[in-house]
Amino acid sequence: MSKNSGTDFPCEIAGIHYCFRDPSLLKRALTHRSCGSGHYERLEFLGDSLLNFVTAELLFDRRPYATEGDLSRLRSRLVRDVTLAELAVERRLGDHLRLGQGEMRSGGFLRESILADVVEAIIGAIYLDGGFDEARRVVHQLLSERANQLPDASRLKDPKTRLQEWLQGRGHGLPEYAVTAESGADHAKHFEVECRVADGLAEPVRAGAGSRRKAEQAAARIMHQRLLDEYAPASS
Repeated sequence: MSKNSGTDFPCEIAGIHYCFRDPSLLKRALTHRSCGSGHYERLEFLGDSLLNFVTAELLFDRRPYATEGDLSRLRSRLVRDVTLAELAVERRLGDHLRLGQGEMRSGGFLRESILADVVEAIIGAIYLDGGFDEARRVVHQLLSERANQLPDASRLKDPKTRLQEWLQGRGHGLPEYAVTAESGADHAKHFEVECRVADGLAEPVRAGAGSRRKAEQAAARIMHQRLLDEYAPASS
């Protein structure tokens, strides 16, 4: 099928393992807004909610001792755009997308955000066509293997959280972050951030990135590793 064809639409796509009774729902789930009305955005909204719930249920059953925070981090890893786009690429969903000419020329069928949206839209369409149990089955089919391969939740914590927990676990105060330099035009900013820890544990460290948040995360990562290196022997 061409990337913007709308005729003779199939009832299923290889790799999804669901046959639509109403193929027009699948057609809509694969139609980008650049192709006109009848696009997938409402189905995406529905599918996103279903995906988050079913993934939460799956993790709740498989990680009986995980905390609420750990479950949230694990779910975020499974339902993030990059994971959903990988699922779409594996099933060649880009080959079936219906795109406007401009979006097609710019490579929209390869764009991570669009591919992720389409996976959510298909889940929403399956729910409307076959009900919750079928949507749940497909989500499990899509994510079960990846759920089994997830690392320990503590490894998914962002650097600032890991640094904060390391400090608090040893009775120290919270780290402090300060922007030391900012440069570049509005569309290409660069931030330099300094991270300090109390009690003379380590000298301040600096890191740079295209946003303040990313620069803080980078500085926290450096500081956390420095503390691990300096204090690991004493804690062993």
